[in-house]
Amino acid sequence: MDLTERRGNLMGKKIVVITGSPRKNGNTDRMVAAFTEQAQKNGHEVVLFNAATSNVGGCHACETCFKSGKACTYDDDFNTIAPDILEADGIVFATPTYWYSFPGQIKNVIDKLYSFCVAEKPIANKDCALIACCEEHEVEVMDSLKQPFERIAALVKWNVVGEVLVPGVLEVGAVDQTDGCAQAADLANKF
Repeated sequence: MDLTERRGNLMGKKIVVITGSPRKNGNTDRMVAAFTEQAQKNGHEVVLFNAATSNVGGCHACETCFKSGKACTYDDDFNTIAPDILEADGIVFATPTYWYSFPGQIKNVIDKLYSFCVAEKPIANKDCALIACCEEHEVEVMDSLKQPFERIAALVKWNVVGEVLVPGVLEVGAVDQTDGCAQAADLANKF
């Protein structure tokens, strides 16, 4: 069933969650689990893609995207998630903050979204959201994630449905002492 049929039949949406944390069961993973559980309860299909444990290289700017039949001519794991991104009703980026920015692994996925633009693939009109956390206690530390995320959404004409930004969580499980997982679950209700 394609995107139009899912929307027309008011069935659940297909949501792709792109994570960027290599820490298993860490704070980002816990918020993603809360989001996923609630999204599935709401009847949505959730596809998880962990960029941190996948092999996604940087964009080579060759502009031969989709000419080989795959999103990226340089065959890596981006090609496994690209069809899901294309079909998705919603995209969620879930990430820790590394040096005031996205981790390199998730940034490579973001950079390869360019392939859809080069090939003029229809990725507009998707809902999107950001789930992020950081070690420092000031939420402004995540402005360097929030601003690019919002600009990416505006560029590709995605609708930002929400952002969950949780500061002050370094140790595994620290997010459990906050409302971060509850916020992530509530975010699922916005799709």
